[in-house]
Amino acid sequence: MSPPPPDRQSVRPEAEQACTPAFLGSLERFRVYLHAELGLSPNTLAAYRRDLLEFGAFLGRCGIDDWSRLTPTLIQAYLVEQSGRGYKETTLARRVVALRMWLRWLHLTGQLNEDRTTLLELPKRWQRLPLALNLDRTVELITAPDLGRPLGLRDRAILELFYACGLRVSELCGLRAGDVNLSGAYLRCLGKGRKERVTPIGRKALDALEAYLQHLRPKLIETGVRCGRYTPPITKAFAAGLPLFLSRSGGPLERTAVWALVRREARRRGIPGKVSPHTLRHSFATHLLEGGADLRVVQELLGHADIRTTEIYTHVQTKRLQEIHARCHPRGAWALQEKRQTSPGQ
Repeated sequence: MSPPPPDRQSVRPEAEQACTPAFLGSLERFRVYLHAELGLSPNTLAAYRRDLLEFGAFLGRCGIDDWSRLTPTLIQAYLVEQSGRGYKETTLARRVVALRMWLRWLHLTGQLNEDRTTLLELPKRWQRLPLALNLDRTVELITAPDLGRPLGLRDRAILELFYACGLRVSELCGLRAGDVNLSGAYLRCLGKGRKERVTPIGRKALDALEAYLQHLRPKLIETGVRCGRYTPPITKAFAAGLPLFLSRSGGPLERTAVWALVRREARRRGIPGKVSPHTLRHSFATHLLEGGADLRVVQELLGHADIRTTEIYTHVQTKRLQEIHARCHPRGAWALQEKRQTSPGQ
């Protein structure tokens, strides 16, 4: 089973051991603040903790547990150390964001007499265009699961729902059966910051979901009962409160299992590149814009708080149009290059 990328998951075990008790206590209070005041998701809280443990380990090595000693020189030394370890710019930027959040919280709670977030600037980094599959490849992927296999109906419903609704993997794993309205053809999901949004479900995805709910999910719940996960009798209300997608043993489906599912089916269909659940989300947005959807509508469907996050998909469109023009226009770049290669003497 393939895990998510290392940057999302790994943290050096010695980092927490190197932190002082004062820092670990501060980190726990900061976590409570992020959860109670800002409503951040458990995955985001875990990511902040992993990144800040690296800073805590640095402070531990320096013997610092007094926040008044957080000087510009000290913070700069930490960033130089992190950069010297060869981390990607995206990782460094994420750690800077976590550190800025913590420093701002220290100031808001009176533990620092000045806001030191001005000491930290995000690394300048070029914007990567998201990987989106074309329509044919997308259909190949979402129809890849073999419905004759034990979990085929579930896997097909998962892939169809990713593409039909543009869900994040955490949103899909967080769905309960009661969040889906089959007659209304929509679902409710909790996105980042616990923001709820309603997303319509297309006909194909609805058919796949209905087949899973009717023929497979009850069997998985029965397996969960046999494994001691649930105590009978299983009422309709209880079943509606269980996760929509269940594992082979009837328990909640882990994010890593969903990653493995997408990658496995992509390999089976010979789809190149690092295909992930987010690839289907990118394809969802790209295909909507190509079909003429308004950018604000796509923003709402994706659950983006800032329209600038959604605007990256317009760059994907522009890049694709340039490729089509270069390939098809008589004076396109590709046509000219081909002509030069076939007529070197002219």
